[in-house]
Amino acid sequence: MSAVKMTLATREYREVNQEIRDAVASGETEFELDQALGQRYIGDAAPSGVSFTIKGTPGNDMAAYMDGASIEVHGNGQDQIGNTMNDGLIVVHGHVGDAAGYAMRGGEIFIRDYCGWRVGIHMKQYRDKRPTVVIGGDAGSFLGEYMAGGRILLLGKPGNYLGTGMHGGVMYLRDGIPETDVSKGLAQLECDEDDLALIASYLERYNGYFAGEVEPLDVASMRFTKLVPESSRPYASMYAKS
Repeated sequence: MSAVKMTLATREYREVNQEIRDAVASGETEFELDQALGQRYIGDAAPSGVSFTIKGTPGNDMAAYMDGASIEVHGNGQDQIGNTMNDGLIVVHGHVGDAAGYAMRGGEIFIRDYCGWRVGIHMKQYRDKRPTVVIGGDAGSFLGEYMAGGRILLLGKPGNYLGTGMHGGVMYLRDGIPETDVSKGLAQLECDEDDLALIASYLERYNGYFAGEVEPLDVASMRFTKLVPESSRPYASMYAKS
């Protein structure tokens, strides 16, 4: 079955998404979307086995609630990509806006370049569902805010208020941060062999997704630290005890 090809340009987002939903319902699994120009909600709730290749800039909430599909964007992403994503893969050959991976519950997001504010906010995990965000460039402020689970790998520099309210999961940071910048309730630790093996696997995939666009990265020539919460209940003291 050949891919469904659509030129978006100035098409209205509701019309585009209805056409995609109808095509998926009829058994189509592969989509090539050209000239994306801010159309919202592309790939929302898309199931496993469905794939999208997008050229241009898809709009806010791309892949919200996505449930196993894959999306590759040859361009930039706007805000809240992967919002409450349950499973699947997003690869962005550019940068993204704010709140990517908001409340993400599973799946993976690979971003070639930088990201905006509050990426990974409220990320969570349950048993073997462990969401991951890999960011190739710098991150805006509040990265991993209120993070409850999952992994963030940052290859650039973080903004201010890193991990504010974080009470689960782990953030891997290239070169680490000054101890004075570690938020209250968090600990910055050196990565052990298991951590480095995991980072190496993500770097191998990052290099593969963006081959020819970035200089290959090798964990052996880099230093990483990990940021983890000191407690899984940072606000326990706020509640009255009977």
